[in-house]
Amino acid sequence: MSVYEVIKQLPEPETVRARSKAMAMLDAVLSPEWEWRYYSYDARWAPGEEMASMRDGSGNDYAIVFSAAGVYAQACNHESPISAYHVSPPALWPGLFDSVPEVFRTLVQEPAFADSSGLPRATVCLWREHADSVWKCGDVHVPDWDEEDADGAQWLFGLLLEGTAEAFLEFADEVYELSLDLAAVQHVYGLKPLTQDVVAALNPEVRVEDLAEDIAQIGYPE
Repeated sequence: MSVYEVIKQLPEPETVRARSKAMAMLDAVLSPEWEWRYYSYDARWAPGEEMASMRDGSGNDYAIVFSAAGVYAQACNHESPISAYHVSPPALWPGLFDSVPEVFRTLVQEPAFADSSGLPRATVCLWREHADSVWKCGDVHVPDWDEEDADGAQWLFGLLLEGTAEAFLEFADEVYELSLDLAAVQHVYGLKPLTQDVVAALNPEVRVEDLAEDIAQIGYPE
């Protein structure tokens, strides 16, 4: 499933934002040390902008920026055949950014989403302007590949697309080797204020007060 299928399955922007906050809050409870987290959310990323992000520690990541103009997303599967680093010198895959609307062009050049040379790290790019009724992407030829996910869009955004507490349980089992309490995960997916009982059900070593800065940064309801 390439970016073309992903943009058909992505829900409305506010649902993407809500799921992203829930995933970030759960990861903050499970992994108190930020550098070991997969999912993060920064409601104070830049003036008028919020950012959801994922990084797996192996060179694969995504960033989703929410602003008054709409939503812009960029992702990188470092093993993808359309990665810029599969040629020398590195070069962006044709069509990846050509159709990005002017309101998002500064994000294409955002240093936080680029390598040390300034080249954007991306195998996926998609967006939705405020007035749009659907998600969009550029005219990109995604080559056939054994996994049928050559650009990495499916697995990079997989948990976000599924959007369920049950899917997060599978993620936690695979990544953290933890069997989480379903009701506690559902509580967070519902963006309900955290209680000590919910936090303890997820991670007995963490207290609600320990999460104050994460709650503020994520913009999670109190």
